[in-house]
Amino acid sequence: MTTPLLPPSLRLELLDEVAVLRLARPEKRNALDDATVLGLETFFGAPPRGVKAVVLDAVGEHFSAGLDLSELTERDAFEGLEHSMMWHRAFERLERGRVPVVAVLRGAVVGGGLELAAAAHIRVAEPSAFYALPEGQRGLFVGGGASVRVPRLIGVHRMADMMLTGRVLDADEGHAAGLSHYRADDGFEHALGLARKIAANSPITNFAVLQALPRIAEANPAEGYLMESLMSAVASGSAEAKERMRAFLDKRAGKVGR
Repeated sequence: MTTPLLPPSLRLELLDEVAVLRLARPEKRNALDDATVLGLETFFGAPPRGVKAVVLDAVGEHFSAGLDLSELTERDAFEGLEHSMMWHRAFERLERGRVPVVAVLRGAVVGGGLELAAAAHIRVAEPSAFYALPEGQRGLFVGGGASVRVPRLIGVHRMADMMLTGRVLDADEGHAAGLSHYRADDGFEHALGLARKIAANSPITNFAVLQALPRIAEANPAEGYLMESLMSAVASGSAEAKERMRAFLDKRAGKVGR
């Protein structure tokens, strides 16, 4: 299996069909420098063959404290634009890539760290997780996609509160607001279980959820219904879907429920 060339700030572990990708700058609370962001773009642009789901984790007590401020050098407006668009491009590779991503959130999920987490498809928060967008207190504005992704999760009014006042949400407040899907004491084990369940899905279903569902949600209803019909026909027409349905009808597959 060919693995992408990654910077030292990213560690990759392959567990059968699940890849575990860890931010590995614990001495910096996993602050995101350019090398790390570009490494994320490289990995999610071409995940190892055979990988069907990814757990995005972090070494140490924090997911990510955001932009590495030591890299906040003097830039003119155009250089600042290019830097922001580089983050957008990298996180877009994650959000609209070919593999579902489950993020494990603990400790600081702040600034650019929250922007990265918001690009994941599922988020599992540990009790230590806390969320903030401190850019407003530093004379800055978000630049890694937060103004698009975070309001979709918690609403514009809550994001405005976080930026205007510097409000910090703890794990429970963040979960109630919509920043996490699950709360778990052992976030990694919970995320790994979810990733393995996702990897067992039909690849075409996972593709539809990652690629079609967001576009349907953004489309006007008429276009959305048409895209849904087209994707439904493609998925149900696959040989794997037909076999899974036969297994269900023959009572060889488990029923929905607890």
